[in-house]
Amino acid sequence: MFVGLDLGTSGLRALLIDENGRPVGSVQSPYQTSHPHVGWSEQDPALWVRACEDVFAQLVSDFAVQLSELEGIGISGHMHGAVLLDENQQILRECILWNDTRSHVQAAELDGISGVRELSGNIVFPGFTAPKLKWVADNEPEIFARTKTVLLPKDYLRFWLTGELRSEMSDAAGTSWLDVGARQWSETLIAASGVDSEMLPALVEGSSPAGSLRSELLTKWGIAGDVVVAGGAADNAAAACGAGILGEGQGFVSLGTSGVILAGRDGYAPKPERAVHTFCHAVPNRWYQMGVTLAATDSLNWLSGLVGQTPKELTDALGVDLSTPTSISFLPYLSGERTPHNDSAIRGAFLGLDIAHSNLDLTQAVLQGVSFSLRESLDALRATGAQMPSLLAMGGGTKSEYWVQMLATTLNTPIDVPEQGDFGAALGAARLAICAATGADAKSVMTSPTIARTITPNKELVAAYDAAYQKFQQIYPAVKAVQ
Repeated sequence: MFVGLDLGTSGLRALLIDENGRPVGSVQSPYQTSHPHVGWSEQDPALWVRACEDVFAQLVSDFAVQLSELEGIGISGHMHGAVLLDENQQILRECILWNDTRSHVQAAELDGISGVRELSGNIVFPGFTAPKLKWVADNEPEIFARTKTVLLPKDYLRFWLTGELRSEMSDAAGTSWLDVGARQWSETLIAASGVDSEMLPALVEGSSPAGSLRSELLTKWGIAGDVVVAGGAADNAAAACGAGILGEGQGFVSLGTSGVILAGRDGYAPKPERAVHTFCHAVPNRWYQMGVTLAATDSLNWLSGLVGQTPKELTDALGVDLSTPTSISFLPYLSGERTPHNDSAIRGAFLGLDIAHSNLDLTQAVLQGVSFSLRESLDALRATGAQMPSLLAMGGGTKSEYWVQMLATTLNTPIDVPEQGDFGAALGAARLAICAATGADAKSVMTSPTIARTITPNKELVAAYDAAYQKFQQIYPAVKAVQ
């Protein structure tokens, strides 16, 4: 048996699978995020530990026999967070999360240093880890002075499970400290941000062992033998492992809290000037690239809260058949934007509102704005040479048939909808555990899901959506000029 842990922004999920990759059971435990100031987003790592204790208690209660045969654990986690530990490995402050934008000044400073983009393969975004540490040094010098170790979120959870301080390539690639092409920490990048290299843990590949489960936890959870804990993966890399997306020609579109278009790559082909992320994959000698819009289902959830209808009620009201583009333009920049603008300060907007417009029109506009933002990501990815003849649908937003039709038509790319089942980050983490514990080849373990149906672009509406997209692209600079 193997467990995949998915450390999300809003909760921890545990997926128990057998040696053939078949799901046996799934449990989860929620937690909260704090926002003490505008642009701040933090979590207490103790919440992750309590959630981990909770999900394993549930697994013991529901699947005691199966769990006793556990051989491996893999962990997926949200990227870029900064967990600061003192010399006694105690937490110094709450973790600054991926969607925290307070370090925009420090990010711009680091991004302007010659050679930083070239080595890291990426723009230094405010959400990345290195500018967070520079912000702490500038604003909380007493905490920075006491910091002896910096861990990424899922690496802290693995530290609690194993007692070992480790990180792995796919997560480390989002720090601005990793030479992403060489897959190793860069002394040049580390020095640029004012961090001591001794603060950073040793690196392993995501599919390799990174420790063993502590003996007291083996006893507590009734596990018979040793349990290998894998290096694991950043959330999107884990999702790619769960979906069987490892190399060229493969990709997915995800409508989660944020929106992502991800392309598997056989080689290293960065293009930071387009605000495309180029990261190491969780398996050796592979990379992936992605474009990100920060508020995808977040935009729909925001509208839902305003109008007092659930997201499903809003999307169901649109019907089944895709309609022509609405004349309302929506910029989904409720938390700033990544690809292609790299702008943490820009904020969202509705344009073209009329007194006759209804909730239905606003819903159409929100789905359309997010879809257009993802089109910008796809265009940026294709500029790197990535080619994806089709995309796999992932994330909660793809449960809306209407939204998937809109995406296929906006992107002018077929979208494959998999059969219902577990194929996301938790499964990817469990698959990495199989590789780490058994030495199995990643290709044989990380297979693609069965496709239920393929949504093709609506040929009658492709031109109309393309015209609306061209208009959408003109709005950002105009809004930026007056905000």
